Amino acid sequence: MTEEPAVYFVKKDKRKTDYSLYLVTDRSICPPDQFLNRIEQAVEGGVTIVQLREKDASSLDFYNYAVEVSSLLKKMRSVSGRKVPFLINDRLDIALAVDCDGVHVGQDDLPVAVCKRLLGPGKILGVSVGTVEEALLAERDGADYLGVVAFQTGTKPEASSVSLDVFREIKAAVSIPIVAIGGINLETLPLLSGLEIDGVAVVSAIMGEEDAKGAAEKLNELII
Repeated sequence: MTEEPAVYFVKKDKRKTDYSLYLVTDRSICPPDQFLNRIEQAVEGGVTIVQLREKDASSLDFYNYAVEVSSLLKKMRSVSGRKVPFLINDRLDIALAVDCDGVHVGQDDLPVAVCKRLLGPGKILGVSVGTVEEALLAERDGADYLGVVAFQTGTKPEASSVSLDVFREIKAAVSIPIVAIGGINLETLPLLSGLEIDGVAVVSAIMGEEDAKGAAEKLNELII
């Protein structure tokens, strides 16, 4: 007898920003000439938001990548009518330069309140947190959503994962969306079931797959 598909944890609210399947880029895990193609495939497969994260890129290269990705997403929107927000990791200056939809910052980046003020109204501000205290401060200072590391991962080895108990404590302490990131793939995704978070951020499980569209579709099947 065929097993029924499992039902997991993400609750999509179409009235607000949809963080449910959140793509974080990494040029190092795909052929250079496939970078934009994999982002395009991922969006076609159901990715709901894209963050450009290229830690080793120079400022000029990062800016050029941002222009390319922004142009791609705008072109796709003109064809499909579906808007996929585009965020920049860490680099507020790049986010402002390309007028993208927002920025995601960590604890060692510019203060959240400063980022919020410089971004201006109508932009998305995400913040990485690892404790309840960091989460409460980020929410107070204007964060629109929080990123919390779920599992250790090779794409971000410096990040410490939090226990599921801390995950629940952070969720209970704030009223803004929470996105899980770190080591998330088809095998680890079910471990987050029941946390009632708002999305999962994926890197290798999409960017590292030749069939990025198929990879996104399979992940999306586990998200309701």
